[in-house]
Amino acid sequence: MDYDVKDLRLAPQGRMRIEWAEESMPVLRLVRKRFAKERPLRGVRIAACLHVTTETANLMQTLQVGGADVRLCASNPLSTQDDTAASLVAHDHIPVFAIKGEDKKTYYRHLHDALGHHPTVTMDDGCDLVSTLHSEKKTARILGGTEETTTGVIRLRSMAAKGVLKFPVISVNDADTKHMFDNRYGTGQSTLDGMIRATNRLIAGSIVVVAGYGWCGRGIAARAKGMGADVIVTEVDPLKGLEAVMDGFRAMPMEDAAKVGDFFVTVTGNLKVIRKEHFAAMKDGAIVCNSGHFNVELDIPALAKLARRRKMVRDSVEQFILANGRRINLLGEGRLVNLAMAEGHPSSVMDMSFANQALAAEYLVKHGRSLKKQVYPVPPAIDKEIARLKLAGMGVDIDRLTKEQEKYLASWEMGT
Repeated sequence: MDYDVKDLRLAPQGRMRIEWAEESMPVLRLVRKRFAKERPLRGVRIAACLHVTTETANLMQTLQVGGADVRLCASNPLSTQDDTAASLVAHDHIPVFAIKGEDKKTYYRHLHDALGHHPTVTMDDGCDLVSTLHSEKKTARILGGTEETTTGVIRLRSMAAKGVLKFPVISVNDADTKHMFDNRYGTGQSTLDGMIRATNRLIAGSIVVVAGYGWCGRGIAARAKGMGADVIVTEVDPLKGLEAVMDGFRAMPMEDAAKVGDFFVTVTGNLKVIRKEHFAAMKDGAIVCNSGHFNVELDIPALAKLARRRKMVRDSVEQFILANGRRINLLGEGRLVNLAMAEGHPSSVMDMSFANQALAAEYLVKHGRSLKKQVYPVPPAIDKEIARLKLAGMGVDIDRLTKEQEKYLASWEMGT
């Protein structure tokens, strides 16, 4: 079978939602218009492992219009929008292998399905496609890949440092038009959206503990503060901890924050950020979730061992009752709360992220064979062009250097 989705009858609903998202994606529309004319991806086979959302659907359509033979699977078992997946199959004839709630075995089968047409370019959100190709020693035909998220970039840089990365990868995550907007504004809003949809609890007056103060943590902390929360940040990096304090938040170890928090959200990219001792210290009714790529940020096995019993109290909200009677509520199995419980980032920020993906793929087709086997940033010219197009799409104009100013700056750069 050249697809595996929940129900093709969901396609009409998915189509409407994809079109609604497109209305807020002017940059990707402009890229698609050029791709339709130039067909820069003609003959390229792309395997994509991304969150199957309406915004991703618009990226897949853009790649297809550019001439690519595309296959898509989910990068997280709970992030798939089943109607979106159905629409891509039924209306765009793009093979999709993704079902919301799929088990681990199905998830990995879908990874192999996405690789079934022997791709020349990969698109990852978490590095699972690249890891699979390397573990099975099937990297020979790969021209290059792109990576969407911090967790995947960490894995890729580790592979490159060890000398085991077999093809170049462009870190879309490191583009300014990605992490400064997608991570901060997108993750900030969608994480709070997921937490509220899951619990219907009031943020104002609550103590929200944010583990990690990278771009995602900054966004979540700012949005929670804006909704009236008392925000605590936990960090291991002294510079980021200092920044959190200077931004007006309390900073402390998780050991102390665990005793007072009402909501806990992890966005570190690391594992076991909230552990057994932290769960044991939490007050009755604490709500715990994760907005990092993998659910390993929460030590869920340790929480399960602490629990005397557990039960589902709302859709995707599992309550763990400890021996002392305290209740801890886990959202979405510890998976990405903004996608498991909500719809992910707003399309207006994914517009820039996915424009980066499309243009990075084009760049790999043109230059991939001359690149070394390492992790590369998005070329600055692409980053700035996306920012320029985004401003234009928003109806915003900015200043330009005069000839005199250009000459003045050039003289400084030349040291004269």
